[in-house]
Amino acid sequence: MKVLKNKQVKNFKLVYYKYNKNLKILFNHIKIKCYIRKDNQYNNKHYNKRVGDKLKSDKNILIAFILNISFSIFELIGGILTNSVAILSDSLHDLGDATSIGISYFLEKKSKQKPDETYTYGYLRYSILGAFITTVILSIGSIFVIIESIKRIINPVNVNYNGMIIFSIFGIIVNLIASYVTKGGDSLNQKSVNLHMLEDVLGWIVVFVGSILMRFTDIKFIDAIMSILISLFIFVSAVRNLKEILDLFLVKKPKKIDINKLKEHIKKIEGVKNIHHIHVWSMDNINNYATLHIITNSKNTKQLKHNIREEFEEFNINHVTIEIESTDEFCECKECKSKTDNSIHYHNHH
Repeated sequence: MKVLKNKQVKNFKLVYYKYNKNLKILFNHIKIKCYIRKDNQYNNKHYNKRVGDKLKSDKNILIAFILNISFSIFELIGGILTNSVAILSDSLHDLGDATSIGISYFLEKKSKQKPDETYTYGYLRYSILGAFITTVILSIGSIFVIIESIKRIINPVNVNYNGMIIFSIFGIIVNLIASYVTKGGDSLNQKSVNLHMLEDVLGWIVVFVGSILMRFTDIKFIDAIMSILISLFIFVSAVRNLKEILDLFLVKKPKKIDINKLKEHIKKIEGVKNIHHIHVWSMDNINNYATLHIITNSKNTKQLKHNIREEFEEFNINHVTIEIESTDEFCECKECKSKTDNSIHYHNHH
């Protein structure tokens, strides 16, 4: 057996030490990455919630787009063959719908991107932009249908009643499927698309009922009158939806959150002396944000902040920034006074 010299032994120990050191560095690096990932998952809970909700939204919008674009082409051919203004105007309207739904789908997917240095809040508002475009097109389409229907009342034309009945049955079935797929979403974008689908369902029901009535009564303007009534209903719904979208862009307090009730709950938390300078807003009607100042003498501020965040979660607010102030501290913010609880603001101040 060969005996190692002292120099060789030292070299061997040095290599072994460096190998062990590198292994430790590697394992520590892996552990640090795991901690960072775990911490990011905790801190980005509001982001993960949004992704879960929107994965379903963009899938539903895509299905609605495919159904809408396919049927609008079929519908255009049917309108020409039957000479029906209701079918022709609805086909042009549906082509516009399909375009806006396609834009909504792209913007819905864009809205799932994580925050970066440019968009520090993320891309959530892209979904709202899609809802805005869809709602505006819907409103314009409704006005267009009303104008065309008035023209048909003044100058009635002969239509193919039997053809209208057949096309309306297909229209009801296809748009009912699309309406069912897009219903119940929290995303304003999906709600806007669903409003489109609802309009189409009602429109085709009008065509079906109107074509049967015209077939037996030969009153040609029934189709136009019913189209006007449905378009007015949809237009009013679109305006309401548009108001909700504008409220988000204007950073208005979320409608379902009661600020006074929220304050009462926070004040009941042990260690909270008072609260002020509250800001509550929503990015996309799903993810709600808040900032506030807490006056406390508690030494365990970590647990206090945890309790406050839990309370905010009960009000569906998942991203909260808390400023801690002691009872003898003067608040430097111009908008609030540390000794009073009168100042409530609902703007985007973070």
